[in-house]
Amino acid sequence: MFLSVFDMFKVGIGPSSSHTMGPMVAAARFLDMMRDSPFEFHGLKGSLHGSLAFTGVGHATDRATILGLAGFIPDTYDNDKAEAALADINATHTVQPEGLPPLAFDPIADLVFDYDHTLDGHANAMILMATDAQGDVTLRQVFYSIGGGFVLTEEELAQGKATDEGDPVPYPFKSATEMLEMAKASGKSIAAMKRANEISRGCEVSLAKGTARLWEVMNGCIERGLVTDGILPGGLNVRRRAKGIYDALEAERGMNLTAPHTINDWMSVYAMAVNEENAAGGQVVTAPTNGAAGVLPATLRYYLDHVPGAAPSHIKDFLLTAAAIGGLVKFNASISGAEAGCQAEVGSAAAMAAAGLCAVMGGTPEQVENAAEIALEHHLGMTCDPVKGLVQVPCIERNGLGAIKAVSAASLALRGDGQHFVPLDSAIETMRQTGQDMHEKYKETSLGGLAVNVPNC
Repeated sequence: MFLSVFDMFKVGIGPSSSHTMGPMVAAARFLDMMRDSPFEFHGLKGSLHGSLAFTGVGHATDRATILGLAGFIPDTYDNDKAEAALADINATHTVQPEGLPPLAFDPIADLVFDYDHTLDGHANAMILMATDAQGDVTLRQVFYSIGGGFVLTEEELAQGKATDEGDPVPYPFKSATEMLEMAKASGKSIAAMKRANEISRGCEVSLAKGTARLWEVMNGCIERGLVTDGILPGGLNVRRRAKGIYDALEAERGMNLTAPHTINDWMSVYAMAVNEENAAGGQVVTAPTNGAAGVLPATLRYYLDHVPGAAPSHIKDFLLTAAAIGGLVKFNASISGAEAGCQAEVGSAAAMAAAGLCAVMGGTPEQVENAAEIALEHHLGMTCDPVKGLVQVPCIERNGLGAIKAVSAASLALRGDGQHFVPLDSAIETMRQTGQDMHEKYKETSLGGLAVNVPNC
């Protein structure tokens, strides 16, 4: 099994990898299908189902789908151009994607939030259709946004399409048990095995440049969040808090009045900065999702700024180790809140971050696996219940607590020798089973939990 670090960590836009990035990616794929089709097309239609319908407005799913059909993609998204395109589409009821003729599309009439019909493949479902001059559908495709910006067609999902279809890699571990066995046999760290797998599909230079860019975008997101205040969009009137906390922490530096537990505030503020940017629709990196995008950058920033002996040269190993753990979670369970609750998002992110931190602080493969297990185990059962469908409450603070748990898990693992009672594979399987058993209203529908017990209007 191979999932590239650049699949696990993707540069995109907020507020959601599954509800914003995924639909935009799906729309881009549909345009490619249209370009390859022999038919002539005159219009577009679509419908959103399941979680994409229930929390689609709060996650800007409609906006993302419309922009995707106009030719926008997450990696090169430009907000000013997007706003201009949306204004034009609303005025003309037409989209003009490159390589296709102008297509009739009324955002209000032609994109339907279907709350009554769920599709069997996944909770995040959408249908896109192209029509001829008479308005008859001549091309139709069902897409599933399965978390982290990953998108599968109905046919791909039915075929059980794996994330990997390329040539064999040197260390194709599909479980944590296999990962540890390969590490022991080869004498390599988890990061070294992951690096060898990446290089077998690319090259060292591309890997180095790519991981450097990932951290540049992650850290840039932290920096923007730390200096920006105001009210987040969406109607909840949630006030940005990261800047105020950061300013207070900076003022306390050197005053010898700081309590030891203040380090938790630093971890939290880094994570909150990211997720406030995400909630505002800013540029983020899926880690492994947008809703959980703050945990890993906060943990890495904590390491670089607060751990004696930390070195920027370790950033790549941190990301590679985290990606290896994230791949195991995605392959054997889920990273989708709509499929398994927030345990699959913040829980997975905390496991990845704990593993990365443990690795760069000198942990053995066994200790790294232990760190990931501790972090994931203590998120089991966590629901996804965003108030008003917005990735704000409880999501922003939850990322801060996820980073704290990640650091604690790595620290506990480093205090041991790698031997522990619950294997990571068991924790991942338990998360999968728990997500399967969890009531649908607690899986990113905003029909239960805090979403219905907190006044939001």
